[in-house]
Amino acid sequence: MTPLPAHTPYDGSSKLFTIGLKPLDPAHWIEVDGHLLPYLAEKRRLYAEIPEQVFVEEDGTRGAQQEVLELLGAHLPERFPGTHRRVDAGVAVVGATDHPPIPSSLAGAPLVAASLLVQEDLILMRRGEDGWRLAAGSLCFPSSWSLTEKFGKPLQRIHEPVPGFGPGSRPADLINRMFDGLQGQAVERFNWSIQADNALYHPLSNVERIDRATNRPTRFPDGDVKAHAFIRVERQTLRKLPASRDILFTIRIHLDPLAVLARHPDRASLAISFAAQLEALDLDQLDYKGLTSDRDRLVSVLNHMAKGG
Repeated sequence: MTPLPAHTPYDGSSKLFTIGLKPLDPAHWIEVDGHLLPYLAEKRRLYAEIPEQVFVEEDGTRGAQQEVLELLGAHLPERFPGTHRRVDAGVAVVGATDHPPIPSSLAGAPLVAASLLVQEDLILMRRGEDGWRLAAGSLCFPSSWSLTEKFGKPLQRIHEPVPGFGPGSRPADLINRMFDGLQGQAVERFNWSIQADNALYHPLSNVERIDRATNRPTRFPDGDVKAHAFIRVERQTLRKLPASRDILFTIRIHLDPLAVLARHPDRASLAISFAAQLEALDLDQLDYKGLTSDRDRLVSVLNHMAKGG
């Protein structure tokens, strides 16, 4: 039986299109669950098949990448001794394989090695004249964006397609100030969306986003939302690296079938809140999330679920 969701930000605690950063206990920085080995296997597959789409790095970032690897090497065996153990080469994941092998073009990158210890994607942000830019990243599980399109861009350009977060907006300025002010503390936030399958690798280019917003296709052509919809929850963390002063942005994906909410002990309140948040989205926000054609059907399913259906 599918386990109940680990996180339910759609309960109203993490509303869409808000910054919503909260303090994070360092002990809970990384999440490990029973999907660890399948996630790592999927990362290896993507590295082998499309390495240039899932890893990028600027020259001069290897030191910061190594810092990430060492931080994880210290944290994981202490926090998760059942899945991570210290070995001569650093840290190993119990039960993980080394196949398919990492392409030679990626083999020397510490951020790639770090990514194969955790389910999270790992992004390095570096401060420059234009603000904080994406300087290196392992992004095997994108939530409707493209790593290669965002590489090297500052935050305000990265967030340009997001309604209300473009260059010159108050949220864009606030995010830059938050990044500047981040010191030793770690913070987290949640984002969520709906997709029609359980694919972890879920990229979307700017051209594809514009096409989707223009044509507004349904994700459920057979109309059976409850059977096919998955809730995609992103748990994001930020922490400033002590040596490089770069910021490490982690993204952990949780995929839960929408139908699993039907047996949640808080089913009614979760479904009602979920439906209310979907109903509150304006047209630009619906287009950005790709929910314009499906929002009403999703709301109907959730309202029916709240009543015990």
